[in-house]
Amino acid sequence: MAQRVDMREPFKRVSVDEAQKLIAEGIQIVDVRTPAEYGNGHIPDARSVPLDSVLARPRDLLKGDRILFVCQVGQRSALAAEMAAAVGISEVFNLEGGTDAWVRAGNGVVR
Repeated sequence: MAQRVDMREPFKRVSVDEAQKLIAEGIQIVDVRTPAEYGNGHIPDARSVPLDSVLARPRDLLKGDRILFVCQVGQRSALAAEMAAAVGISEVFNLEGGTDAWVRAGNGVVR
C-alpha cells in the first residue's frame, strides 16, 4: 500500500480581513520584500526582513510563534512562511494578494 503524502501547506493563507484581525490581536508582521519595495509603502508595524535573509538565516531572524508574512502579491511571503514552518514556528500566516491586496482594500501604508 502506498504511503499518503500530506499536501497541505504548513501555514495558513489569510485574506486582508483575516489579516486585520490578526494584526489587531498583536501578531508579528514580517515584510519580505526588498528594502526599496518596503520603503515605497508597507503595512504599519511591519518589520522588513528581505526574503533572501529569511531563507539564509531563518532561526536568527524569525522569533516567536505567531508571524504574518507579507510581500507584494503573496508569492515570496508564501516561501518565507514555508521556511518559518520548517524551522518550527507554530502559527504562520501568509497574506493572500500581499501589499497590493491590502491597498486595494482601502488600507493605508507607511512610507
